[in-house]
Amino acid sequence: MSLAGFPVVFFLILILKWTSAKGSSLIARKPIAGDEDEYGTLVAVAQPSNHIEGEILRQRLIAVGIKATLTQTKVGPRIFVFPEEESAARAHLKSF
Repeated sequence: MSLAGFPVVFFLILILKWTSAKGSSLIARKPIAGDEDEYGTLVAVAQPSNHIEGEILRQRLIAVGIKATLTQTKVGPRIFVFPEEESAARAHLKSF
């Protein structure tokens, strides 16, 4: 009787346990929308009605050198910038 199959089965069990362990998945989790105050030091400067409008506004800010990000919050899409660029971003967005 050969015992060569036991290490192979043991190895497969270890692989199965590793791939099904919680917290170590290679698949990204679905993003969770938060409130406007849950994005660290970023400040909301615009409240577009949809993501298409938001992306257009974000690209306009990027075109003038303002770092901006478009994020879905619990109350809808928002454009966030760093606090030191807030006044410039609001001024630029008002011109449209």
